[in-house]
Amino acid sequence: MLETRRQSFILRIGFAIILGALTTGVAAQAWQPPPKPSPGLMPNPNVGQPLYETYCASCHGADLNGTEVGPPMLHKIYEPSHHSDAAFQMAVAQGVRAHHWQYGDMPPVEELTPDQVAHITAYIRMHQRRVGIR
Repeated sequence: MLETRRQSFILRIGFAIILGALTTGVAAQAWQPPPKPSPGLMPNPNVGQPLYETYCASCHGADLNGTEVGPPMLHKIYEPSHHSDAAFQMAVAQGVRAHHWQYGDMPPVEELTPDQVAHITAYIRMHQRRVGIR
């Protein structure tokens, strides 16, 4: 009898935790694989620069050092081993919830194609290497 009550209690607690997670938005969003650039594309930082200036600089800074509304791209957090090129593709395509910074969520940038994001990423990576981020 005691074992049955214990199992019932554990099931109720588990159900409450799951229900709470689902109703408070803690449940994971459906994962989508990152978009991929065209096969054979050679990302070019020179092509990425004007795209960055148009679509990214207002939040991430013209000098890639961030603004009051967006984080710096020249920070160790964005090194390739922590935020891969695919992470940039996902952030642009799907947006991203704030997780390292207190700037708020990044909305998707629907105007950009995966090829354009690859060029922007090449531009960011070039500047990261210049400041020792590898």
